[in-house]
Parts: sequence; structure tokens; C-alpha cells
Amino acid sequence: MPQVRVNVRTLANVKAARKEKRNGRDVMIVPSATLPDNVVMNGIMYPAEEIEKGYQSLDRTPAPLSHPMVNGAYVSARDPEGINLGWIGAWNENVRRENGRVFLDKVIDIEIANRSEGGKAVLNAIEKGEAVHTSTGLLAHLEAANGDVPYSHIARDLEFDHDAILLNEKGAATPDQGVGMMVNSKGEQEQIEVINSALEQADNELDWAVESLARALDRRQKASVLDRMKSAILEALGYSEREPSTNRKEDDMPVSDEQFKSLSDEVKTLSESMGKIGDTIANAVTTALKPVLDQQAEMVANQKAKDDAEKAELVEKVVKANLLSEGAAKELTLNALRELAPKANPGKAAALNGAFKGGNEAPAFKLPKGD
Repeated sequence: MPQVRVNVRTLANVKAARKEKRNGRDVMIVPSATLPDNVVMNGIMYPAEEIEKGYQSLDRTPAPLSHPMVNGAYVSARDPEGINLGWIGAWNENVRRENGRVFLDKVIDIEIANRSEGGKAVLNAIEKGEAVHTSTGLLAHLEAANGDVPYSHIARDLEFDHDAILLNEKGAATPDQGVGMMVNSKGEQEQIEVINSALEQADNELDWAVESLARALDRRQKASVLDRMKSAILEALGYSEREPSTNRKEDDMPVSDEQFKSLSDEVKTLSESMGKIGDTIANAVTTALKPVLDQQAEMVANQKAKDDAEKAELVEKVVKANLLSEGAAKELTLNALRELAPKANPGKAAALNGAFKGGNEAPAFKLPKGD
């Protein structure tokens, strides 16, 4: 099987960037993501099991500024010369697979980044909320696909090297035709196919928008719940919020013996009821929260029913198009089915990169005959 170099470009979530202290040093943490399970790009399918076998190798790898090249040849980001070229004090960590997608965090040492113009430009773009792309550099073997499937090759033996930070780049820092020189493990140069791919950004941006909206609604809901809890507790104790009186004459009047006795009795009654305040507050809180919890449970149930219905429809569509067997289709996630479903339309090919607006990517490569 021929080996290729693949650069998978995607968009970092700069809106979720945050600052932390690490060992007494200021760092910027920027969430990013890369390969989803079973994604098809440039006619190559990346199986979930192959991603699973190799994705953890991204943990604690450098996050250079652009893919490092020495004398026109790509090198590993961990190669000494590659480090000297692209190092801005950034690395990748917290690599994980969630919901059929690889997520990771970019950690940038702010002091080290400020020592270079490239590092300063990255920090400035993040602070301004500008688009910052990332590009995962990996090696893979291409296996020819068999049968009536919407891709020509399957990527095997994925070897992740780094996840680079890209600024002001139209492509993925590779030659226009997608073919370049790559330094192999023996330090020798060899010609190798270079494939530039870009993931759809619509799903990423929608996910982040939904997450932001959910957090905002959660904060608003909590504030509403606290107000209701406060009112319920005050009512349970026999109090109510009212505007302060503007007529101070009544307040300044002397208290008669009868009024004093009545007030003393109320204080005594309140004191006796304090022993039961725990139960009173608990009941008030439960009553205030019940409508919120019921509404949340209903929303979860409705969303699950909607997702299940959509998944059943997509499974039927994929099976009818003879793309997968029913059993295999049912094992796919909903996002994977959404990605595959456009291939089931007669005479149409799915526009994998249609939602991406980050710049012009290099054209899809063509393998020489016989590979």
C-alpha cells in the first residue's frame, strides 16, 4: 500500500480560549478538533478503528506555527530543525475522542510566544477572536476500496505527528499540486504524495454556538430558579418583599403594651418554627425546582425521539442505496450517517467541503496508475 502525507485542516475554537497558570507561568488554552469517525475527504475514508488506534499519539506533541519544512522538504515537528523553525511555545494536550470526534487543546506559553513575531501574531489573533486554523499532520497507508462505496481508498496505519497552528495561509502550507519531498525516518528525502484536506466547519461552528447558547440559558435558568427559591422561602416563613414605606410617621409612633405583647408572641412563634425551617426550606426548594426539572426532562425526551427518527430515516436511505448493510448502518452515529447520506442521492456526490470558508484548498490528488 502506498504511503501518503495528509494535512487535515480545521478551525480552532478561539471563542472558548482561556488563560491559566501552569507552574507559575501564564498560558493560553485554545480548544480545537480534528478527524471525525469514518469521515471521507478527497476520496479517502478514515475508519473509526484506525483513528482509535493512533489518535493518542497526538498528546504532548508540538503545535508549531505552520508545518515545518527544511530545504523544501517536510520534516517531523519533533525533528530538531523542525522545532527550531516552528516552535512558538505551543503544544497539544488533553487529546480525547468524544461522540465520534477527536478533540484536543492547544496550550501556548505566553512568555515564550511573545519572543517571536509568529507567536505574537497568534496571540493577537486569539485575543481579537480572529479565525485561527489548525492542521493535523499525519502519515497513512492507502488501501484500495472494494465494492460500490463512495470513496476510492481507505486510510490505514495512521501515524499522527503534530497539530500545527495556521495563520494567513490559503492552503495547508504544501505545494499547489499536493506533491512534495518528505524526510523519512532514516533522514533521507523521498517523494511522497501530499494530500490537503479540510473538514466542514458548519458542524463545528454550530456545535460551539449550541454550547454557548446552552451555557447562557443555564445561567439565566439558574438566576430564575434562585429568585423563585427566595420567594418560596420568604413566603414559607410568612414574609413578603415590599417597597419601603415613605410615611415614617407610623413607624416613629410609640409602641403600646398591647402591641408589644402581640409582637412578642409573634417572635416566640417564629422562634419555635425555626426548628422546622430545614424541612420548610427543603419543601419550598423542591416545589420551586419541579417545573424546571420536568421541562428539562421533556426537552431531553423530545430531542432523543427526534434524533432516533432521523437516524432511522438515514439508515433506511443508506441501506436502500446499497452503501452499507442494515446492521452496519445502525452501528454508525447520527453524525456519521448525516455525512454518508448525501452519497445515497442518485447521480450526486456529497460536497464535503462546501461549508468551509477558510480559503482555497489544493485540488484533490490523483494517484499514479498501479499504486
